[in-house]
Parts: sequence; C-alpha cells; structure tokens
Amino acid sequence: MAVRFPGPAWLESLQEKLNADEKYSQTARNWEGDMAVVIEPSGPLVETLVYYFDLWHGRCRSVAVLDDSSTVKAAFVLKAPYDHLVKILKGELDPMTAMMTRKLQVQGNLGVMMRNVPTVLEFVRCAKENTGEIL
Repeated sequence: MAVRFPGPAWLESLQEKLNADEKYSQTARNWEGDMAVVIEPSGPLVETLVYYFDLWHGRCRSVAVLDDSSTVKAAFVLKAPYDHLVKILKGELDPMTAMMTRKLQVQGNLGVMMRNVPTVLEFVRCAKENTGEIL
C-alpha cells in the first residue's frame, strides 16, 4: 500500500514492503548494515527528519524516527535535501547519480555500498513503490 512521504506511516509501511518483497529479500540476502537517512529541509519540509533502518540479510528488522542521526551509530548515513529525495522517489533522479554528484551524501564504507549496488537499487525500488502522495 503506497502511503504519504515523509512520515512515520511511510516508514513503517516501507519496513513491511521490504520484508514482503521477494526480490529485495533475495538481492539483499548478504547485506549486513543499518542505515540512517537524514532528510534536510527544502521545499515544503521545514525541519530535519531522521529515519533509521536496521537492515540484515534481506530483512528490515526495525525502523525508527530519530531525534538526530547522532543517537545511533549506523553503518551508513545518507543525507540529502527533501527535494532531492523526492526526485529519487519519483524516478527523476537516479540514486547512483545522486551519490556521485553529492546530491545524496553517503557516510560509511563506500566500497561496501558500491559492491552492493543491486541491493541499494532494490531498496530504492521498494521505497518508490511504497510512496503514494508526497508532502
């Protein structure tokens, strides 16, 4: 079920989508690493949002809305203005291009991320399919 981005309902719905999606499960079966996504204010978003994903071997074990990204030591921290993330979710901006042009900043082991591009792309596909209305 596609829900409104951003918000806690979207986050929880994405967890359900990831755990129900067979293609994501197979592609991410060797992935070990949690992730914080920092959505910076731009466009209609006036405050920073931080979402946490505990991703492990093709499963999303938990999600959370955090006060800030320093409350957890995630393996990866992705940071981007709201407008750039919306373009990724709408398919107007390729996530790998966004990383390479620093429209999407990544903290963590880039080698691991680059060796797991299919997993990253499957995560983004699930996020796109999970997103209905956008703020």
